[in-house]
Amino acid sequence: MILKGNIRGSGKELARHLMNVRDNEHVELHDLRGFVSDDLHGAMQEGEAIARGTRSTKPFFSLSLNPPENEDVPIEAFETAIGQIEFQLGLENQPRAIVFHEKEGRRHAHCVWSRIDGNQMKAIDMPYYKNRLNDVSRELYLEHGWRLPDGFRDKRNRDPLAFTLEEWQQAKRTGANPKLTKSLIRECWNGSDNAQAFETALQDKGLWLARGDRAGFVAVDWRGEVYSLSRTSGAKAKDLKARLGDPKELLSTDEAKAKIGALLTPKLKAWAKEEEQKAQKTNLAAEFQREQMVQRHRKIREDAKRQHEERWLREEKIRADRTPKGFRGLWGWITGKNRQIRQQNEAEIARAQTRDRAEKHQIIQRQLEERRNLQRQIKLAREKQRQRLQELNRDVAAAMKLGRVPDKEAQDRSRTKQRDRSQDRGRNDDFKPT
Repeated sequence: MILKGNIRGSGKELARHLMNVRDNEHVELHDLRGFVSDDLHGAMQEGEAIARGTRSTKPFFSLSLNPPENEDVPIEAFETAIGQIEFQLGLENQPRAIVFHEKEGRRHAHCVWSRIDGNQMKAIDMPYYKNRLNDVSRELYLEHGWRLPDGFRDKRNRDPLAFTLEEWQQAKRTGANPKLTKSLIRECWNGSDNAQAFETALQDKGLWLARGDRAGFVAVDWRGEVYSLSRTSGAKAKDLKARLGDPKELLSTDEAKAKIGALLTPKLKAWAKEEEQKAQKTNLAAEFQREQMVQRHRKIREDAKRQHEERWLREEKIRADRTPKGFRGLWGWITGKNRQIRQQNEAEIARAQTRDRAEKHQIIQRQLEERRNLQRQIKLAREKQRQRLQELNRDVAAAMKLGRVPDKEAQDRSRTKQRDRSQDRGRNDDFKPT
């Protein structure tokens, strides 16, 4: 499992994030330990209230546990991993909450601990926790026989196109693939040897070079989104400055946005917005199917939960009726029969809990498999959408140079010819002698 943790405050915000059913298809509060409250918002408030008696402004440790994408990991495996992490970080017996999230056919867990030691009324120190999490993560991969990510084998093999939370949020706004955006900017950087060539290459892809707020280099797209070149190009700050010169000589971000806005005439804006809306419609059918599936899956889980609760109450009544009362109960206590009944009841409770958990896991597994099948279709639809948006970026850049809306029919014919030539080359390659 990939383990990502951080020491933090803002319990209210954390609870809202973890119980967010808008961005997650399924959210389940699995366990609350050491809190009086029986809901996550109340538990986080308790943690913050206790922390007021200390100097700590960050009383929580928040952790996400992400198994490999297509692995069906039982609840017990998550609980075991959380126990190992507690031991490594010195958080054993601390109040904690476990929440499960599902989205796009993937199931992962979040765990939040209170760092406040109630006896000593101070925050538990957690030195080098990132290194310890990496050690536990590597052990979990080996223990379960999962393929180790390349970055675990060798830090130099980490994905250079991996994106940050900020870049992911930016991608949600634009609909673009953040990895593809990075790839395009790196392509421009690697294919140019001076500032003019780099700027021209960027503009061909719908990006303009500018000076960032912190005197660094950025690229600005026609929507006004800003991309840091130090993060996206793969080049070091000194290499950027050596090739591009002093960033103070460039337009500021606001000036670049104003220049782009001047080039983007009302007619071009209306055309770009229309084309963007067409691209957004590419995956509407798949998204509608996803929403229908999510609602159906939620109902199945709610029905199963209600059935389990009703069955549990019936079985509890049977166990309660089994224990003798009054004089018979006193005699049972003397003879030891009550102890035998209690042991029988405890064994039945354990079997019932195992049975219910297994049934629940089977439902989740079936639904995850169904959701993954649909996700493959959604990925294809999203890829088509992203390709159209990427083409739109180039078209907008070309239109801004021309000062007019491009001839879409001519562009479509040109792209069709290019695809046909590419396919013909592929077919001819099949018959080349070896």
